[in-house]
Amino acid sequence: MKRQKRDRYQRAYLHGYKAGISGRSRDDCPSQDVNIREYWMSGWREGRGDQWAGMTGVSGIHKNPMVL
Repeated sequence: MKRQKRDRYQRAYLHGYKAGISGRSRDDCPSQDVNIREYWMSGWREGRGDQWAGMTGVSGIHKNPMVL
């Protein structure tokens, strides 16, 4: 049975979240497509907020969208 491809927007959100939680700049967004960039930026903002709130490592595992 083949595995379904993940949604491009969900992938962009997750990649943005990972970039935000690791402290990378928002200028690191790889896409020029407006819609994908919007999802990436949403994930980046969420990740940045979690980083500032101290939700990194084990303390933030309940918040990590990749675990869900």
